[in-house]
Amino acid sequence: MILLQETLANPLWEGWAWLGKIDREFFIRLGVDLLAITVLTRGIYHRHYRRTDLFLTFFSSNIVIFMMTFLLNQVEFSMGAAFGLFAIFSMLRYRAEGISPKDMAYIFLVIGLGLISAITVGPWPAPVLLCGIVLLLTHLLESGWVFRKEITRVIHYENIRLITPDKRPELLDDLRTRTGFNVHRVEIREVDFLKDSALLTIFFYEK
Repeated sequence: MILLQETLANPLWEGWAWLGKIDREFFIRLGVDLLAITVLTRGIYHRHYRRTDLFLTFFSSNIVIFMMTFLLNQVEFSMGAAFGLFAIFSMLRYRAEGISPKDMAYIFLVIGLGLISAITVGPWPAPVLLCGIVLLLTHLLESGWVFRKEITRVIHYENIRLITPDKRPELLDDLRTRTGFNVHRVEIREVDFLKDSALLTIFFYEK
């Protein structure tokens, strides 16, 4: 007993005193967070885009954010500091050129769900409600119930004689015939006159 008291009184042990604060609340919030991120990735993202290559990014970002904010919240981690942390991670957008804006939006969502689950004030139903609202709004926006879902594709196009503004109707007709999509709008991103080709972004609505 004396040995145990001396061990607990040791300054080296004091640095681990926060372990005593991890109780059932931590595991409940962790469960809420994992459930929310699973619904987001498997129920919404994978359903619409059929991709799994970013699942590791989504889950790892979410878990790290949850752990950091929950532990820092034990030392009076303020809401302002939480949004500051969120702003730091939002700077990743400028360093991730290979990630599309839509994928980056999902990364922000998984970060936000981690923050909500970790620092929401009140009993565990509060983060459940807030995460549910985020997931519901994301589902409504992705499903096209709020507005028609516009899809974009970047293509290489060799018939550059049709890229002039006066031949835009002919360009749209040619793109509809070649792609099979009901293209309603097109943007010219680059033109290479040496190769007689252009890089176009076509826009069409999901059926």
